[in-house]
Amino acid sequence: MSTLDGIDLRILRLLSENARRPYSEIGERVDLSAPAVSDRVSKLQDHGIIRRFTLDIDRSQLREGTPVLATLSMAPGAVEGVRDALSGVEGVENVFTTAGSRVVLTAHAPTTDVGGWLFEHVDPEAVRDLDVELLTGSDRTARIGGEAAFSVSCVLCENEVGADGVSRRIDGELKQFCCSSCEQLYVEKYETLAEGAD
Repeated sequence: MSTLDGIDLRILRLLSENARRPYSEIGERVDLSAPAVSDRVSKLQDHGIIRRFTLDIDRSQLREGTPVLATLSMAPGAVEGVRDALSGVEGVENVFTTAGSRVVLTAHAPTTDVGGWLFEHVDPEAVRDLDVELLTGSDRTARIGGEAAFSVSCVLCENEVGADGVSRRIDGELKQFCCSSCEQLYVEKYETLAEGAD
């Protein structure tokens, strides 16, 4: 799968509206059988287009902390580590990184001392500045635009994988290559590294 066709995009749009929509209902809308829809969804998952099915909770209906938007301006090289650390913290809902070395997150902080709570999980020395705002509402939209396109990059050289690309499962994970030469080089490097790890 190096391109998405119109049916794939329609399936993505229908799932983005309601991820629990039955495949039989999706099939009626895109003129496919439920098993054919299931196969396409499985391929979209295998290729990493659908990463997971999530639950959108209206947290205003629950009593669980203070809803905040926090922006952390980071020291050079600290963005990825802080993002990873905060992604696993209970109460943190979304973590974003920017090209300007910032980590932005939404959370339901268990305390009004949001800075103290965040610094329990990240090194304060890595943070240059912290801005916290109280959230009064949020709305999440995961719609697929009409002009969406799909582009796979080769895991070795990062060139675009065209129609003549190669797919291969390595340790259960699907890898995409632009050509058989890249596939061979990647497999050789992978096997060398795997032997060195033993």
